[in-house]
Amino acid sequence: MDELSKDVAGTAEVAVRMAEARGEAVLDYSEASLKLVEEMLAEAAEFVEEIPAEDFATLVQNFGCYLMEVGRKEFGGRYYWLKDRNQPVLVVGEPEYRVAMLGWEKVRGRLSGDEGDNIPFFYSGFAERSRDAKPGDDVLYV
Repeated sequence: MDELSKDVAGTAEVAVRMAEARGEAVLDYSEASLKLVEEMLAEAAEFVEEIPAEDFATLVQNFGCYLMEVGRKEFGGRYYWLKDRNQPVLVVGEPEYRVAMLGWEKVRGRLSGDEGDNIPFFYSGFAERSRDAKPGDDVLYV
């Protein structure tokens, strides 16, 4: 496993421990577990003004990495670092096709209170597109 993949997996594991510490159901890297992620982010969004910027960034990274790890565990793929966005991206299907996901962007939106950035709905679209991808497809989910 390359260094970036180790970093993403380790950061995702912090989100798992956060859920356990709250006494929540276990985040098990399944698509179904994203419902709990959505609930936790929705709850945190109610207090977003009280969250220090550094803690907000940490939550975005932890749960964004968890979201991408759910995708990697289901579809495989590889992480790349996007310098212009200063975050990792998961790309699945190479070299036949590319379906990519930016987890931090979606989590940032949800944590900021945008209910349209629903995590399970977002992942469902990514998963469906990954399952139905055709050679030459090149799609980015943000």
